[in-house]
Amino acid sequence: MTNIAFIGLGNMGGPMAENLIKAGHALTVYDLNKEVVEKVVAAGAQSADSAVLALSNANIVISMLPNGAIVKSLFTGKNGLINHINDDVLVIDSSTIAADDARFVAQACKAKGISMIDAPVSGGTAAAQAGTLTFICGGEADDYAKAKPILEAMGKNIFHAGSSGAGQVAKICNNMLLAIHMIGTAEALNMGTRQGLDAGVLSEIMKASSGNNWSLQVYNPYPDVMPNVPSSNDYYGGFMVNLMSKDLGLAQELASKSHSPISLGSAAGQLYELHKYNGQGGKDFSSILQMLQES
Repeated sequence: MTNIAFIGLGNMGGPMAENLIKAGHALTVYDLNKEVVEKVVAAGAQSADSAVLALSNANIVISMLPNGAIVKSLFTGKNGLINHINDDVLVIDSSTIAADDARFVAQACKAKGISMIDAPVSGGTAAAQAGTLTFICGGEADDYAKAKPILEAMGKNIFHAGSSGAGQVAKICNNMLLAIHMIGTAEALNMGTRQGLDAGVLSEIMKASSGNNWSLQVYNPYPDVMPNVPSSNDYYGGFMVNLMSKDLGLAQELASKSHSPISLGSAAGQLYELHKYNGQGGKDFSSILQMLQES
């Protein structure tokens, strides 16, 4: 059993924390949203009144937060956690943030003698609940090896992408591709149904053909084609448009710094920005199909 402080219990963090409890680990949790804290406490966690207090007796600190500014503030701000974490504790940040932000926090941790890896995730809320996430890690090999048994309680595929920040680079590349093939899938389904095809039948045809992709396999954007996905729940309960838009912004920044052409990635970013500013930021990113239907 490992004592874990888990900070950030949103759509992804909550199920991840519950899987750690199921694996026999002792969790102390903190989130500003008391409702999500109560849910994880009901699963067997202890709650803390602050992120600092959650650190008591922790061997591992895991954070799952919305953006880099919050991650940097949590760890390196005025009362940052690096001032309270023992130097034998490993920090695992599973937020999706800019690689430079991950490196900044890792360097601040290192200056205090604290080990840290960036370990963003892929797979969505269904994988978070099932404990089958993919973790994409950046950091020292020894720290990755220490983190891996913990990550295996929450995920099925655990990768070491390279040094600090490498996990974030790989995750940003992945999410850009995810946005592109989700938009392509939505466009194909919208076009086919406008011509009278059944969305379910068309999905099965494309899944058995060269257009097959993850969106068709496990996250169909057309309502009521697939159970237990956001499109069959009025596009709620998944990976929000706001977050996809943020990730595509990170992709744009990364492309600019590395002089990498991303024509489709840029177009995807523009579409999700438009969708967000149409008031749909709180819906799942597969709701891009609704925007196409209304065009």
